[in-house]
Amino acid sequence: MTPALHLEGVTHRYGSLTAVSDLALTVEPGQVVCLLGPSGCGKSTVLRIAAGLEALQSGVVWINGKTVADLDDQMPPEHRDVGLVFQDYALFPHLSILDNVLFGLNRWSRRERRDRAMLMLERVRMADYAPAFPHQLSGGQQQRVALARALAPGPGVMLLDEPYSGLDARLRDAVRDEVLHLLKTTGCATLMVTHDSEEAMFMADRIVVMRDGRVVQAGSPSELYCSPKDAFVAGFFSELNNLEGRVRGAVVVTELGSVPSAGLPDGALVEVVIRPEALRLGPTKGAGDKQFATVVQSRLLGRTSLVHLSFPWPVRGNGHRLHLHARVPGVFLPEPGQVVSIDLDLSQIFVFTPPDAAN
Repeated sequence: MTPALHLEGVTHRYGSLTAVSDLALTVEPGQVVCLLGPSGCGKSTVLRIAAGLEALQSGVVWINGKTVADLDDQMPPEHRDVGLVFQDYALFPHLSILDNVLFGLNRWSRRERRDRAMLMLERVRMADYAPAFPHQLSGGQQQRVALARALAPGPGVMLLDEPYSGLDARLRDAVRDEVLHLLKTTGCATLMVTHDSEEAMFMADRIVVMRDGRVVQAGSPSELYCSPKDAFVAGFFSELNNLEGRVRGAVVVTELGSVPSAGLPDGALVEVVIRPEALRLGPTKGAGDKQFATVVQSRLLGRTSLVHLSFPWPVRGNGHRLHLHARVPGVFLPEPGQVVSIDLDLSQIFVFTPPDAAN
């Protein structure tokens, strides 16, 4: 199957700053791929290169098997068969909603253009607003119109640059659900930029995590969450408790006890990251030889409770007591000072070589 979008060997610099370094990326037909990473990691630059909004400096860009950019020739954005939706939606304020969607439809007759525009507005549930103007719409409604306009010409690839960043949390959840279903219904290959890991996991068939212009790890949401390559990737998908440990045979010895060593060499100093979900809290009675901790405070976060825990020993000899966070499903609010037992879910604990040792 020919990829809908493929970039190979792409490097891009702004002066002395390397924004993207030797990047390779593929989006298959009908697939949603999310570029995930912190601000300044190069993900929006990749999107702009694919769109033709940034001149290619090295490498090649193919769309549906056709070379659209290399060092010899670069096709302009309007000829690349891509749809674009940006953070600010970029609707024309002086045009009605219908005329905004009609704007990019130049290949059909007037009647066909109108029918196509109205069909797309119906798909995003905005047909009733066709005579209105952008300033009369809410942020979520403007986002739907921008998507309808981008999809109306039937592009082979859809490019989304943090399209939900201007929406409040509840509206963002609703809109991205609608957008995902629409993209899957149309079968349009999609490359989306986001810094929100939950959004990436919700939207993507495949996530590409970037850092400093490079791909750190790529895979399905479950692969990246359950098998992160390093602490940077693990930390993008949840809060982490960080400990140091020493490999002793097949285990790593930590303040919380022993965990599997992940095959790292005996005697190595390693980084142990523990998701708050890995700390299972229970009563002290009948806890046997489990570890114990004192509750510092508890906070209800809606679907989960976050419990701050203090342990009766200093960390790394600095005199401060070990402080960890546990996340518990539902309402679980032990009082400050209460002592609880700790059981570890090893599937939520990862062992890595420290970054300085790896370099």
